[in-house]
Amino acid sequence: MATIAVEILQKTGFFAGLVYILVADGFFNGRSPGKLLLGLSVVRGDGGPCTVRESILRNLTIAVGFLLWRIPLIGWLLFPCVLAFEFIVLFGSDTNRRLGDEIAKTNVIEIAGKKEQVADSEE
Repeated sequence: MATIAVEILQKTGFFAGLVYILVADGFFNGRSPGKLLLGLSVVRGDGGPCTVRESILRNLTIAVGFLLWRIPLIGWLLFPCVLAFEFIVLFGSDTNRRLGDEIAKTNVIEIAGKKEQVADSEE
């Protein structure tokens, strides 16, 4: 019985993580918890906040890599390649957008209020 519970928890945890990766930027006006802490936000091309649809599109490449990781050996080699490709596109982009942002037509921006809050707390 304990073995079955562990298997269910592992599979549930994996898929919950996958869903989180896909939709996290679509909540809280384009600010996942990590972006909230860093003072960043994901916005659409028209300047509006990222929706769940755009979040899924922009994080699909990472999610595919996450799924590939489950395949022994082949996936362990392909997942780092997916991430490397994302960063190559980011560094080679004139618009500072990674592949997922290009697909979803989104941008990651810095929120001005966060910088001001940090500056005020340091004084």
